[in-house]
Amino acid sequence: MNYALIFAGGTGTRMSGAAKPKQFLELHSKAIIIHTLEIFENHPQIDGIAVVCIESWLDYLKGLIEKAGLKKIKWVVPGGNSGQESIFNGLKAIHDDPATSDDDIVLIHDGVRPLINGDVITDNIECVKKNGVAITVSPAIETIAIVDGSDRITDTVTRDKCRLARAPQSFKIGDIYGSHQKAIAENKFDFIDSASMMSYYGFSLYTVLGPAENIKITTPSDYYIFRSLTEVKENQQIFGI
Repeated sequence: MNYALIFAGGTGTRMSGAAKPKQFLELHSKAIIIHTLEIFENHPQIDGIAVVCIESWLDYLKGLIEKAGLKKIKWVVPGGNSGQESIFNGLKAIHDDPATSDDDIVLIHDGVRPLINGDVITDNIECVKKNGVAITVSPAIETIAIVDGSDRITDTVTRDKCRLARAPQSFKIGDIYGSHQKAIAENKFDFIDSASMMSYYGFSLYTVLGPAENIKITTPSDYYIFRSLTEVKENQQIFGI
């Protein structure tokens, strides 16, 4: 079985002046989180979806899911005090389901990355089957400069050796759930993402190449990029360009 865990727990503090959390901002009368969920809903290899949401917005999200007619959403659970805790809440819901086994696959994805495509989902699943871990990346298009505490450049890394870590990040459920349990036991709550946690606990990370437009919508400029790219895709479908 293959599951998606969609993390939609942020409050969107960088989306200046927004009345709603960023995942609920709309494009064409559809919330960003629904744009994201539909891609996983429509993928034939995804068997179930868990969504983690700010607790005070749970009922609102459930209403959006019902309106959109999404059928693969099996769990809608409240987030925690951090991204790490929120993801664990979603993992626990999937892991504790009697139908779930430790060898099942989970794709952990940001609810505000709606520009993912089906090929990336497929490639993540196949990479986990082969290697146990799949981390979606995109190529770095600039040379990376390493600086010290005084903003002095101490080294540069050529872009051909660099990748930007994105999402989904995918694992066998038993492995990622077990790593979270270790982190809780060790009182470690500062992992920046699931990939860094898995690396810390000794797992090798394997990459899946994703599209450059697979951005995380956190600022107004990101939203406008999302809108523009969506309109381009719609025009391609309508006019065949």
